[in-house]
Amino acid sequence: MEKGKSAIAEVTSSLKNLHLTPRHASVPSTALPQSLSVHAKKSKPRKLVSFCLGFLGKHFEDIVTDISEISAGFPPDIKLALVAIARRRKLLNDEILVALVECSWELLDISGSDVTDSGLATIAKICTNLRAVDVSRCEKISAAGISEVICHCESLQILRCGGCPRSDSTARRCLGILKPKLNVIEEDSWEDLDNSVIGNGAQSLRWLVWPKIDENSRIFLATECPRIILNPPLSSISFRGMKVPIEASADVALDHSIVEDIDPNTWATAAARRSHLHASSDDAFEIPMAERFRLAFVERDARLAPKRAKNVRQHRRRAEREFLMGSTSAKSIALATQASKFLNKS
Repeated sequence: MEKGKSAIAEVTSSLKNLHLTPRHASVPSTALPQSLSVHAKKSKPRKLVSFCLGFLGKHFEDIVTDISEISAGFPPDIKLALVAIARRRKLLNDEILVALVECSWELLDISGSDVTDSGLATIAKICTNLRAVDVSRCEKISAAGISEVICHCESLQILRCGGCPRSDSTARRCLGILKPKLNVIEEDSWEDLDNSVIGNGAQSLRWLVWPKIDENSRIFLATECPRIILNPPLSSISFRGMKVPIEASADVALDHSIVEDIDPNTWATAAARRSHLHASSDDAFEIPMAERFRLAFVERDARLAPKRAKNVRQHRRRAEREFLMGSTSAKSIALATQASKFLNKS
């Protein structure tokens, strides 16, 4: 345990003086901690900062409670990379996001996380220069949180949303927020309007990524928000005379460029461990095969019980009829009974 803490402290100290640089930069193996130098020889050369981030990412659960103190001296791009790792490890929430936030961030990917409206509003007030935000598959974010982003981030150009029923519903509720609203109009035409006349709308928003948008919402955007381009073609370099940014591609994660040089095992190992624990939990409550057969027999027996009772009554009536038809004394008794009933009625 003490060895692990010392390694984390060593990597943390290294990160405070490092920045994300191009991937082709080589990494001297002598500059790496002993626990990381072995992995460097087995793969393509990675940046020193990528190895350090990968090491911290694999132990993210151990440092999450002290993340604000550990990352106090980290550069903004390092903190953003930690957010991307936490998101992939399904650990990202309000506390982690607010602890790592930097006002210089220009993109924010919290897709599929547990971030709420409160955390998103806090980030929007700090990171006013955001130009690309991904809130897709965030079930705890409503139109109120997205409204805070649009209100405080005047440079927002790209918004990703939808991806699950709750997020699709939130996106539909945000359509009115995206629609530009006019203040007092004194000009004769749209061409003469100044940008200051258009208020309370997503003025700078140009790209909206909403893969499973419904037809009514599509028509609303085309009619009321003609400046917003919805789901630009992935194969197009430009669309409507504008260059399509890579951040507007639904096939590429918004924070892909931030973690592309980090070993994917940083978050893949956590996902595999969670899957194994989930499978073990299911196996612990699995019903034995013999018990399954017994329960199936009891269920079938209860289902067929009324039919068996009906068959018994039919067999009894059939046996009585056959007895009456085959016995002379039984016939005489039956005829006498019918005659007495007839005489009583008359």
